[in-house]
Amino acid sequence: MAVVKLTRGRHHRVLNGHPWVYRTEVEDIHGHFNPGDVVEVVEHRGRFVGRGYINPSSQILVRLFTREQGEKIDRKFFRRRLVAALEYRRRVVRHTNACRLVFAEADFLPALIVDRFGDYLSVQTLALGIDVHKNTIVELLDELLNPAGIYERNDVPVRELEGLPLVTGFLKGPFNPVVEIEENGLRFLVDLAGGQKTGYFLDQRENRLALEGLAGGARVLDCFCHTGTFSVYAARFGAREVLGIDVAGDALEMARENAARNGFGQVCTFREGNAFDELRAMDRAGERFDLIILDPPAFTKSKEALEGAIRGYKEINLRAMKLLPSGGFLVTCSCSYHMTEDLFLEVLLDAARDAGRQLRLVEMRRQAKDHPMLLASPETYYLKCFVLQVF
Repeated sequence: MAVVKLTRGRHHRVLNGHPWVYRTEVEDIHGHFNPGDVVEVVEHRGRFVGRGYINPSSQILVRLFTREQGEKIDRKFFRRRLVAALEYRRRVVRHTNACRLVFAEADFLPALIVDRFGDYLSVQTLALGIDVHKNTIVELLDELLNPAGIYERNDVPVRELEGLPLVTGFLKGPFNPVVEIEENGLRFLVDLAGGQKTGYFLDQRENRLALEGLAGGARVLDCFCHTGTFSVYAARFGAREVLGIDVAGDALEMARENAARNGFGQVCTFREGNAFDELRAMDRAGERFDLIILDPPAFTKSKEALEGAIRGYKEINLRAMKLLPSGGFLVTCSCSYHMTEDLFLEVLLDAARDAGRQLRLVEMRRQAKDHPMLLASPETYYLKCFVLQVF
């Protein structure tokens, strides 16, 4: 096994529990290895740090699997990790048959994503070192859960940074990739083959419940509504009218179906359009809503693009604030890791100043419990959801 030695005289996050070693943190590598192999990481004096997989093509040179010196990375290892991840979900997930079963580094299986949608699984292996073990992982998932089907959603651009191809398809099947799930007493269709991420935004499941009490009797606007989950929850909690907006026509067709199958086809309507443009147009037309939901895609994937993302978040929130009466509610989200909690609050306050509004914080929420945060790895905390009252 090759040995990766960290540089002398600098702070290394990996020594404090972070699972990544960057190329710039390495003094030298002893021994032969192939990309994707498991290597040993030591600090500059030779003290053992951990074992993980290596990829010289990636800025993240090594992602750690274990900090136990004698632990082998074999089939038994992956089985232990998967069993632990499943047990954790058994304890924290309620009232649904859909959840994230494996959340990569937060479950000590770097770059592995496994989502459950009823009787079906969706799998992503987002780095070379975990992709090498894909067949073993799929076999173990089949053995442990016996799903009706497994679908691979390895069409994520980050794989290209690892030198991996973009691929999708059946790992166990075939089957109709449009499946139905249950969540908090509601039913939703999920497209495992064509939907965003692995087909559905599982990380917002608990945040959607925050609409209870806010939506009663309200006229609701759901921007970036995708397949209409926030819209349907708003209707369930008593909204008199819900308008969902998204640029994706295919997603809106599924949103209409989701509203209808839950009995809210007359309450929810959906319109194709760019949310920025639609909000400006509605402001000019004098439209008003009692509750507005903003759940945009990540405006930035890198620190370099953060300045533009800040402008985007400010603009979308400013426009929403102008459409709310005094006392109206805004549920606003950011799924950009680089948009930190404090920075997001600054952006919202800046938007309120420019809109001539005051904000009252009702609550701050994060990603669902099946997307746990590893405290030593801030990258695992990405979703912020703020409930605000606007005056």
